[in-house]
Parts: sequence; C-alpha cells; structure tokens
Amino acid sequence: MCNSLLIGRKIGLLLMGIGIFSTLFSCDTYFNKKVEKEPLARVGEDFLYKEDVAPFIKESMSKEDSASFVTNYINNWASKQLLLSKSKINLPEEKLAEFDALVNTYRTDLYTRAYQEALVAQGTDSLITDAQLEQFYDQQQENFRLKERIVRIRFVQLPLNFLNQDEVEKRLRSFNEEDLVYLDSIGVQFKKLNFNDSIWVSSSRIFEEIPPITFDNQDRYLKNSQFFELQDSIGVYLGKIEEVKDVNDIAPLSYIAPTIKQVLLSRRKIDYLRKLETEIIDEAIREKEFEVYNDNE
Repeated sequence: MCNSLLIGRKIGLLLMGIGIFSTLFSCDTYFNKKVEKEPLARVGEDFLYKEDVAPFIKESMSKEDSASFVTNYINNWASKQLLLSKSKINLPEEKLAEFDALVNTYRTDLYTRAYQEALVAQGTDSLITDAQLEQFYDQQQENFRLKERIVRIRFVQLPLNFLNQDEVEKRLRSFNEEDLVYLDSIGVQFKKLNFNDSIWVSSSRIFEEIPPITFDNQDRYLKNSQFFELQDSIGVYLGKIEEVKDVNDIAPLSYIAPTIKQVLLSRRKIDYLRKLETEIIDEAIREKEFEVYNDNE
C-alpha cells in the first residue's frame, strides 16, 4: 500500500514533466543539446521512459486519472518484463529457441505482408468490368448453384388496424408508376417496406424480415407470382413474389456478382504477388545479392 502511494506521488510529479516533454525536446534540439530520456521505471536492464507512456495520456484526462493510468501502465509493464525475465531463466533452452523462431517468423511475415499489401494496392487494378464478370460467370456456372431459395419480392409491414390496408394491397398488386408514387407518399406510416423487387433476396433474410414466413412454410408463400397477407402480434405483412430460384438452381449473375468480383480480385492479387516474387528473386540474382550454394557441385 505504501509503495503504491509512493509510486502515485512520484507519478504525479512525473506527469507534470510529460506535458512539457515535447517543448523541452524541441528547445534542446534547437540548441543542439543531447536529450536525455527520463525513465519512469526500471526492471533489470530495461527501462520504461516518459516518451513511451506520453502518447497514451489523453488531454481529457484529469490529473488524478492520468496518475492512475500511468501507475497501472507501469505495473503492467513491470509485470510483463518480470515474467519475461523469469521465463528466460526457467523455460528449457529448446522451448526458448522454438519461441524465438516463431517470433522471428511472425516479424518477417508481418513486415512482408504489409509491404506486399502496399505494392498490391499500387500495382493492381481494382476495377472488374461487366464483361469480365459475365465471362467468369458463363465459364463457372456449375459452381454457382444455390444452397438456399432466393426471391425477388416487394412487401410492406403495416401497423395493426391500419386504416387503408385494402388500398395498399391494391397498389402493391398492380404496382405501376402511379402506385409506387402513392406508396412512397405514405411510406412513413409503414413499419417496413421494400419496393425494389429487381434485387434477389435470400430466404433466410425473408424469415428475418417477415417472421410469419418460416423455413417450414416457405413452400406455401415463396412461389412465383404469389401474393400473401400475413399477420402476427406486431403487424400485418403484405407482399408480392415476382420470381423464385430454388435450391440447386444456378444463381443469377446479379446475385452472385459480388462474390465473383472478390474471386477475380483475389486471383489478380495472387498472380501479381507471384510475378513480384519472381522479379525480386531475378533482380537479386543479377545484382549478386542472392546466391544458392550447392554442396553436390
């Protein structure tokens, strides 16, 4: 408890320095003076400095909050450093070597992945044309068979005891331009609405939006040209099914287009990285930066 209080007092004083750290640094640099880092804590030969903690101190923090934050930060840092030190002493050498190899591999992967992503962003085109989508779709149609029913639908959810339900039903059935204008004009009275019946929607999404339609009764309601009127405890659902595609039907291009685009972009990225890897190795060989030694020669 006493140690915590002492640390708290010490940190309170140190925090005053953190606020003007950057100012002092710039002044010392101006006069070409060597800036000495001021430590907050030490574990063995490792030090935690003010500049390590300063970025995490928010301007909105009160003095007490800042002191508490720095105290916790120091304790967490010290705990990790001490555990790391103990682990190096007590773990078997082969286990330490294994962990060091994993750390090196992770560091290498992290750097190279970030560099590759930057190169890919600069060197590859993210535009997929309609012609490319159609060509891939035509060649791979058998791979795009549906695993669930999809529908093109327009529907509304009305509050219970909605006064103009018959008029809404009539307009939703005929659905010409005049009907759409009318339905849009009173749309604020609907709990839900979807008038874009050119977009394909999965049956699982329909179950979420229209709870009276379920997996078990979908054959009754999700049929071509079907109009339905359903009700539950929260509202009345009116809907018209324009078209249905069943399980194992080939998915329409408009429905599968986002997936195709991701596949094409992924392939483009892989091809670019393979080409990049070959070019890097060839250049390194030409510049004599890379050489393979064959013991058999």
